Amino acid sequence: MATRTLVLGGARSGKSAFAENLLADAGAVRYLATAVLDPADHDFADRIAGHRDRRPAHWSTVENIEPATVLADPAPATLLDDIGTWLTARLDARAAWEAPRGTVAPDCDALVGAVETYRERLVIVSPEVGMGVIPATRSGRVFRDEIGTLNQRLALACDEAFLIVAGLPVRLK
Repeated sequence: MATRTLVLGGARSGKSAFAENLLADAGAVRYLATAVLDPADHDFADRIAGHRDRRPAHWSTVENIEPATVLADPAPATLLDDIGTWLTARLDARAAWEAPRGTVAPDCDALVGAVETYRERLVIVSPEVGMGVIPATRSGRVFRDEIGTLNQRLALACDEAFLIVAGLPVRLK
């Protein structure tokens, strides 16, 4: 079995469910959730609740926006969901929305380094946003560019990669 798997896909493509299914027989799974919940955002809270309801009760959940730190502590199997919410938090933390591209490079370097050295079962979920229109806003283009570069680096660091389209997996590597 491959050690590190990257699962890419668009919004509502089924990428998280596919990633969870990859670990269905893994026994103890550490679910590393990177989302920062805003209590006023009921739509996002509903999405998070749906993810929680779908996970097996015996999985442990770690809510942490520093996945590189969490990955320093091995677990039998880890599901990191998702890189898009993590990157958004890093862009916010570094006030990088109006800064030059690459402002979040130190954070991305740390994450990729942690993935490269992680030797337990690891499944990473990340959005693929580069297949649509060019975003009309600078912040949209910054996110698209940064996530695209990071996804390329994560794909190189992983043993296998899938693109999920309409709920169907396409093996990339």
